[in-house]
Amino acid sequence: MAENPLTHFDAAGHAHMVDVSAKPVTARIAVACGSVKMAPETLAMITDGRAAKGDVLGVARLAGIMGAKKTADLIPLCHPLPITKVAIDLRADPGLPGIVIEATVKTGGQTGVEMEALTAVSVAALTIYDMVKAVDKAMEITAVKLLLKEGGKSGRYEAAP
Repeated sequence: MAENPLTHFDAAGHAHMVDVSAKPVTARIAVACGSVKMAPETLAMITDGRAAKGDVLGVARLAGIMGAKKTADLIPLCHPLPITKVAIDLRADPGLPGIVIEATVKTGGQTGVEMEALTAVSVAALTIYDMVKAVDKAMEITAVKLLLKEGGKSGRYEAAP
């Protein structure tokens, strides 16, 4: 029987946390992105700093950082990792219209930080939604995906453009 590529399941099909103790410590990076689509008026309110709850993008940036740091508390089989960098880029895109979010997460460890980058984007997007939902309940969180991961045995992954 071939080796099970779904490493979060044992031979009997039970979920378990993967043992990474034999893996070497290497530099790891992951970049994820996503967006929050909204009405043009909502985007203008955010970019003009007129949201009743305050600095939407500043709070979303902090929430994304916190989300990356708390990933192991949220995703049952994720390892707690010594994250060395989290950067959250939030960019207004009138063409959506909405906010494009990009998260970069780094560590030196035995497993990757893809889930941390994806969680950072998701939490930042949810925070944007929360801060302006009173004026735009139709916002849509979309296109959350991994753009890049590097390090470890599987090497480099880069999403197709």
